[in-house]
Amino acid sequence: MRRRLVLFGLFLSLLSPTLGGARTILAATPISRMELPWWRTRHEAKLRDLAGSKPELIFLGDSITENWERAAPPQWLDFAPVWHRFYGDRHAVNLGFKGDTTASLLWRIRNGEASGISPKVAVILIGANNLGRVHWSAEDTVAGIDTIISELHRRLPDTKVLLLGVLPSERSVWITETTAQINGRLAARYKGDRSVSYLDLTPQFMRDGKLNRDLFLDPQLTPPDPPLHPSAQGQALMAKTMEPVLAAMLGDHPHS
Repeated sequence: MRRRLVLFGLFLSLLSPTLGGARTILAATPISRMELPWWRTRHEAKLRDLAGSKPELIFLGDSITENWERAAPPQWLDFAPVWHRFYGDRHAVNLGFKGDTTASLLWRIRNGEASGISPKVAVILIGANNLGRVHWSAEDTVAGIDTIISELHRRLPDTKVLLLGVLPSERSVWITETTAQINGRLAARYKGDRSVSYLDLTPQFMRDGKLNRDLFLDPQLTPPDPPLHPSAQGQALMAKTMEPVLAAMLGDHPHS
């Protein structure tokens, strides 16, 4: 009998979030990846970079953002020339971490990556990994992005946010549909927002109604992967498209 009561109590504890009416949204919950040595090392290095600089521009995101640091042949993997061309004189710091979800980015913001700085603009590109192994919904992903923006507003009240929509990919029908749902919700949510400028770059990656695979690095790998990460050419197109909005937010002249 006692064993039955214990099992019943365990069953109720598992149901408690549902019974209480409050559901934990993991996409909007800070989740650390400090158990990964490379992630810990990068996070600690970025904290040192931030402590020794006064960035006017920060980029927050996942591997697509981290790729700005790649500087090696072949040309489609050499992002450095584009970075220096558009951001080299803007005191920019790259806070992109491969594999990060909205939850991991939120953890980084709450653990030092938005402390002791006051950049003019924060560029956010996050959400692609929410649709990978964890398979979080459009609703939950938008909740995660909303939480990130609220956290930035709280910690960096003078910083404007340039929010980029989740980039298109060719991973699955569900991911394509969910990406469109996320971007549609973000566009509606931040329309007319004075502190957040929203920009959907999807049209720049389409050609004749289909994804332009030539703008992605993944199909050029051996063996090839489905398009997900823009190549250097693709991110140059991103930078050009962002530039009028970003320059206005920074209060400087457009770079080209």
